Amino acid sequence: MKSTFYIIAALAILSACKEKPKAPVVMGFIRPEIRDNGRVISFPDDSTTLAFFQTETLGMDTLSANYNAPAHVAATVVPSTENAGHNLVLFDDEDLTASYTGLIQHQIAINQISNVNIRQKQIDYDRLKDLSEHGAATGKDVLDAQTALAMEHTNLQNEKTGIIEQEAKLKEAGFDPQTLLNAKAGQVWVTCDVPESQLNKLKVGGTAIVHFSSFPDESFPGRIESFGDVVDDVTRMVKMRISLPNSQNRFKAGMFASVSFGMSEGKLLSIPQASIVTVQGKNYAFVQDSVNVFERREIVSGQQIGDRVVIFSGLQSGDKVVNKGAMQLKGLSFGY
Repeated sequence: MKSTFYIIAALAILSACKEKPKAPVVMGFIRPEIRDNGRVISFPDDSTTLAFFQTETLGMDTLSANYNAPAHVAATVVPSTENAGHNLVLFDDEDLTASYTGLIQHQIAINQISNVNIRQKQIDYDRLKDLSEHGAATGKDVLDAQTALAMEHTNLQNEKTGIIEQEAKLKEAGFDPQTLLNAKAGQVWVTCDVPESQLNKLKVGGTAIVHFSSFPDESFPGRIESFGDVVDDVTRMVKMRISLPNSQNRFKAGMFASVSFGMSEGKLLSIPQASIVTVQGKNYAFVQDSVNVFERREIVSGQQIGDRVVIFSGLQSGDKVVNKGAMQLKGLSFGY
């Protein structure tokens, strides 16, 4: 009996001494918790793992930089083969084409209603009212004429309401409707996005240099023509429109380009090149929110100066940006 007791006790001790299974490891780290589609990475409170990552606290430095932005030819102006007095605007976006076409149709309808229909209905109403006063027309005739006149005024108001919707869509894309209607043939518009924080450093009439993928050995000076009326509530970017002469019809709607111009001189944010990771053409950096939590931020960057890159949006002074271990966080964040 005593022998049996010793055997059971020995088995219990061996079972208790078995090594517990270790947490799965990813790239040498204890597997963290990934949230919000990879935007937030939470590590266990493990000092060995967290010591691998290093950060720096951002501050404003005195720098000067050029801003480089991806761009494209959003519209070209060509002469109409059907109407010599009216040019055509060709967009790279079907929705903008529909909005511009709708704008023209509403304007034609407004001119027709204002200058022809209403004038004619007013004449008919005045004539019948005069005839009625002399007994040559009935009260019903006058009422019908008055109703017809009121309907034309209603039609005019409907057309004006419709034109507002089309104008709003064009303005949101960075186009001024009146500029489009008055555009001359042999002109193109290039659009790009600029950070809201840098608008005070850019002015209408300024020069921007445009580089086209189709003409890699050439650069083309353009004129900053206008800024959009809407700030993107996520990226905090604003549309900027640049005009270029196109007398030889070299530039086509939809062509890819890049735009560069002097953006800032003075106090700017910058981070090490090693802090930036790129995925599908977008740049990101990782910010340490707390001891063991890292957050992925999409950034808009500018010129590289030495081993540092100017940051125009996505980060702010006081952020703790990862400057060692960013590639490991990229793998965790995007599932690589």
